[in-house]
Amino acid sequence: MRGRLRAIAEGGLMRAATGASAPVPRLLGRLPGVGRRPPDEGSTTALDLAVRRRLLLALSALLTLSLFLSYDGVHGDANPLRTSSAPAVLAIDTALYALDEAQADATATPPSLSEFQKQISVAAQSLSRAAAGDVGGPAGRQAVQTVSGLITGYTGMVQKAQAEPAGSVLREAYLSYATSLLKAGDAGIEARLRELQREQLAAVGRQTSFGPLLWLGWSVAALLVLALGAALAETQLFLRRRFRRRYNRQLIATGALSAAGFGALLMFTVWTHQGMADTRTLLDGASPGPDIPDAGRHTASYLAHTGFRAAASVWIVIGGVLLMVLTEAGLRPHINDYRFRPR
Repeated sequence: MRGRLRAIAEGGLMRAATGASAPVPRLLGRLPGVGRRPPDEGSTTALDLAVRRRLLLALSALLTLSLFLSYDGVHGDANPLRTSSAPAVLAIDTALYALDEAQADATATPPSLSEFQKQISVAAQSLSRAAAGDVGGPAGRQAVQTVSGLITGYTGMVQKAQAEPAGSVLREAYLSYATSLLKAGDAGIEARLRELQREQLAAVGRQTSFGPLLWLGWSVAALLVLALGAALAETQLFLRRRFRRRYNRQLIATGALSAAGFGALLMFTVWTHQGMADTRTLLDGASPGPDIPDAGRHTASYLAHTGFRAAASVWIVIGGVLLMVLTEAGLRPHINDYRFRPR
C-alpha cells in the first residue's frame, strides 16, 4: 500500500511539472503528422485573415465599380453615335447637296424638271432619315419639320416658274422667290440645315471626347488592379507562411481574372475610341458632294462591333461578383479554422 501511494505521489509531481511546462505540447504539436494544433490564446491569425479578406473584397468591389463607370463612359456613347448622330450629319450633307443640285437644275437653260424632282426627293428622304434618328431631340425634330415645310414651298415656287413662258417676268419672280427661300440669310433652308448640322457635329464632339473624368476613371481602375494584384500576392505569401500551402488556387484565379478582364476591357475601349475618333475626323472634314456614300461606308466600318463591345459592361458586374466569390472561397476555410474565441 505504501509503495502504491509513493507511486501516485511521484506521478502527481511529474504531471504538475509537465503542466507547468506549457511550451512542450505546443512544440510537439508543430511536428509533422501530429495533427492540427488548436489556436493559441494570443494568435493573430484569425484577425490577419479577416483583415485581408475585407481588403480583398473592398478592392474587388471598388475595381468593379470603377471599371463599370469608366467603360460605360466610353462605350455608352458609341451606339448613339453609330445609329443617330453620325447618320444625321451625313443625311444633312446629302440634303444640302441635293438642294444645290435641284437649284442648278431649276435655273439651267433649259431647266430639267425631272432632275429637279429627283433631287428634291433625295433631299426629302435624307431629312426623313435624320428625323427618324431623333436628330437634336425635340428642337431638332421641330427644325426638320420647318425645313421640310420650306422645301415644299420652294418646290411649289419652282413648279410655278416652270409653268410660265421662258423669259417672262412672272417666271423670273417665281424663281427669285424660290431662290430666296433656299438661300436667304439665317431664315433660308440651307442656313437652317447648316445650323442643325453644326449642332449635330457638336453632339458628335461630345460623344467622342475622352475628357478628364474618363482619364481619371481609367487611371483609378488601373491603380486598383495593381493594388488588388499586390494584395493577392501578399495574401498568398501570408498563407504560405502560416499554413505551409504553396499555392491557393482560388486567389490565383482571382488575380488572373482581374488582370485578364482589365486587359480585355482596355483593348475593347481603345478599339472603340479609335473608331469614334476616326468618325469624328471624317465628319468634321466631310462636305456635301458625291463622296457622301463613301463617307457613310467608312463611318459604318469605323463603328462596327461597337454594340457588341458595349454589351460587355454587363460582364463587368458578373466578373466583379466572381472575383469576390473566389476570394471568399479561398479564405473562408482558413477563417473557419481560426475563429475568434469569445472573451
